[in-house]
Amino acid sequence: MACRHDTEVFLPEVEKVAEGEVLVDSASQAASNTFLPVYERVEGFYLLNEGNMGSNKSTLDYYDFSAGQYIRNIYGNANPHVPKELGDVGNDLAIYGGRLYAVINCSNKIEVMNSQTAERIGQVDIPNCRYIRFSGRYAYVTSYTGPVVISDEYKQRGYVARIDTATLQVVDTCVVGFQPDGLEIADGKIYVANSGGYRLGNYEHTLSVVDLQSFRELRRIPVSPNLHHVRLDNHGQLWVSSRGDYFAVPAKLYCIAVSTEEVTDSVDVAVSDFWLDGDSLYFYGTAWSYVSMDDEITYGIINVKTHQIVSRGFITDGTVIKKPYGIAVNPLTKDIYLTDAKNYVNPGTLYCFDPAGKKKWSVRTGDIPAHIAFRGIPKKNNRYH
Repeated sequence: MACRHDTEVFLPEVEKVAEGEVLVDSASQAASNTFLPVYERVEGFYLLNEGNMGSNKSTLDYYDFSAGQYIRNIYGNANPHVPKELGDVGNDLAIYGGRLYAVINCSNKIEVMNSQTAERIGQVDIPNCRYIRFSGRYAYVTSYTGPVVISDEYKQRGYVARIDTATLQVVDTCVVGFQPDGLEIADGKIYVANSGGYRLGNYEHTLSVVDLQSFRELRRIPVSPNLHHVRLDNHGQLWVSSRGDYFAVPAKLYCIAVSTEEVTDSVDVAVSDFWLDGDSLYFYGTAWSYVSMDDEITYGIINVKTHQIVSRGFITDGTVIKKPYGIAVNPLTKDIYLTDAKNYVNPGTLYCFDPAGKKKWSVRTGDIPAHIAFRGIPKKNNRYH
């Protein structure tokens, strides 16, 4: 067994939080958006805790639906031979082809695990990596490329890396804008949200369009400053969140038609993160302003077909979340999962709300709980099978 004397070891902890349930498909299951598989059965989900930058405290938890058990810190127990824990700042999490991919930002790697056991298969080294998507045999990952330096004169543009999922090798890169964050794949193209997040006062404001076959940037779509997430719905629309500039330009959500690659609409809400389920876009926003020097927290649901806000708050029982930091919706039950990062240095909390917004249960997590990936059996003939 490898020595871990210089690394804090996180021991697994099991907590019963609910009655066990078997989640299988029913005739009433709504179609999922194209980013997520349509499931025959959902067995559980992984939650990636980011951990504070520089603390090397990113951890992985798992919730088992059949047992109603939440298991903290599963990585170290599943991988006793690995000399270090998961790493520094877990930034994204996804399951594809029977593998679990954890993007560990400041450790400059993608950790690849067996999606059933969380046992380590290997890693892909990518500097300052951010978000991940998949198409065919490849994974695509955004990279800030350069070091963490805040400067409006930052010179190093970012790129998208193409990774062969069979060999776990980076086979190509495509240079895009400064500090690229979220990305989405649609109609043979990759759409990349350039943030320019290190360039205070000089943010990026475009979505890069990358041809999937040639793997070269074709053009830029002007949107708004400091873009973050981008996801595709079932109507050929990309939903793109902008953080704004924290001064004069407010945070906003934008809709872009894939067919024309033009902004067709915007919704005046601050969106820190969102989850698409059928025609419903669930979001929360924590909008910081250098004018008021404070955060304003909002929640809501947007109908992506009509572009209308259908709910200004999906929590209906008075539960107070101090710092919302992650969101997911169960594809079968439509339960809503929301994480609370609290003060960002101590363990957070995961809340489960029923579709009516009433709390079902809550549980302690690791530090800065953020990213959820459901594990189950996808239906055949969908792109994540």
